Amino acid sequence: MGFAEAAEVPVVLIGDINRGGVIASLVGTREVISAVECDRIKGFVINKFRGDLKLFDEGVEIIAKRTAWPCLGVVPHLPSAARLPAEDAVILEQEGDGGSGRIKIAVPMLSRIANFDDFDPLRLEPDVTLEMVPPGTPLPGDANLIVLPGSKSTLGDLAFLKEQGWDIDLRAHLRRDGRVLGVCAGYQMLGRYLHDLEGLDGPKGSVEGLGLLDIETEMTGDKRLFEVQGKHLESGASVQGYEMHLGVSEGPDLVRPFLEIDGRPDGAVSKNGQVAGCYLHGAAVGRGGRQTCWVRALAERLQTALWRRRGADLACCGRSRARGP
Repeated sequence: MGFAEAAEVPVVLIGDINRGGVIASLVGTREVISAVECDRIKGFVINKFRGDLKLFDEGVEIIAKRTAWPCLGVVPHLPSAARLPAEDAVILEQEGDGGSGRIKIAVPMLSRIANFDDFDPLRLEPDVTLEMVPPGTPLPGDANLIVLPGSKSTLGDLAFLKEQGWDIDLRAHLRRDGRVLGVCAGYQMLGRYLHDLEGLDGPKGSVEGLGLLDIETEMTGDKRLFEVQGKHLESGASVQGYEMHLGVSEGPDLVRPFLEIDGRPDGAVSKNGQVAGCYLHGAAVGRGGRQTCWVRALAERLQTALWRRRGADLACCGRSRARGP
């Protein structure tokens, strides 16, 4: 309501009948808000109604009479709507982790995390264990891949990430030969510097990034919002998704793009191949379904590393036996 008053926009109240007590909820709201707030409300909607909508005609009349607000509609319950992405990040605390595969992927839950439905397909991958890491918890030492997600405020969540000590955890993860992927704002955080000379995402100025990719990002006033498709360059797997971000990234690591989008390079990969980033949301999903292109590439690298390690162990064991007890 505070936002609506500041922006001088009308308000519609939506009551979820599925929770019960919708009449008392809407009428009670009318009783406790101020007269100014009441005038800003232009009507109410009843949501998630099951069965014949006419059965709630009397309920609509009671609410309209007690509040003096018109009913703008009764929306039927649509089971398929449950498959839509969640709007509020609080759902992440309710869902918990997913999967029990051999590839462990950790995602730090930034304070302003955005587009977190990017990771929903990973919960369905048989090879993957997805761990959403809440604030106050270190990033897991046994993760194979850490993904820095999108954010509603790149600079704000970069500071938050450092406050949590996750920047230290990331460097320890890389020393253990782990992999890091940044998506959109997470990609920008991986760079050396972020420049916000116009104050679009916070105070004007420049801040030091994580320094894990040799790029710098300048926040610009134009926001990109496109649906795109292309391929993951390492695996050749097709990807589709959308771009939605402020800022332009430049730097030496862009000579090794992570993706090719609509015929142009996108993202960057570090020289050693351990760190990568891109601007594409939804990159976890291939064109044919939930196939996760970079997860497949990671699985192949892990398998190769495992066989090399076993070979080294066998060679070491053979040398020990040759020397005798």
